[in-house]
Amino acid sequence: MTAPHPPVYQAYYTRMPWQLFSGVGWKRLVAFRADESGVTLGGPVTRYRRFTALVPWRDIEAVVVWATKKPMKRPIRRIGLKLRQGVPDVPGPDSTISPQAAVSAAPHIEYQVVRNNRVIVFWKVDHTRLAAAVRAFAPHVQLRAHPVHRLRPGQGGGPGYGGSPGYGSGGSIFDIMP
Repeated sequence: MTAPHPPVYQAYYTRMPWQLFSGVGWKRLVAFRADESGVTLGGPVTRYRRFTALVPWRDIEAVVVWATKKPMKRPIRRIGLKLRQGVPDVPGPDSTISPQAAVSAAPHIEYQVVRNNRVIVFWKVDHTRLAAAVRAFAPHVQLRAHPVHRLRPGQGGGPGYGGSPGYGSGGSIFDIMP
């Protein structure tokens, strides 16, 4: 008897018309994948090839899922990796974020995880299947899921911090969509 789902976990971005103009075409883009090789973090659709990265399981300590929420706004969900000591950060929109900006964006998450994260936008995480994949391929890797962290007024910095849409934020107007 076979398992209902193979242990490989893969999530795709929802196709959008502007994807055609970003240079990636109409193909399905992997947002996140966990398989025998490791974890693939897909880049944002507008910079997909530049920021897509494969991280081998031997370099990962934990896969972390979290969200932050400002008053009167929808939560901004993210997934990131805690890497082993000495492993370089993965390329991505937040790889050069300062410690101060990281604390204002996600005060409850380790700085390294904030640097190695992706916004969960135009795709969803299936926590059950992700947990099964991590158990199957890397039982030594932790899977952490944090509850939504509510940012108080004044917390979360100004423009460009805390996932607010705007120049340099790593976010976009599309981050508010589920």
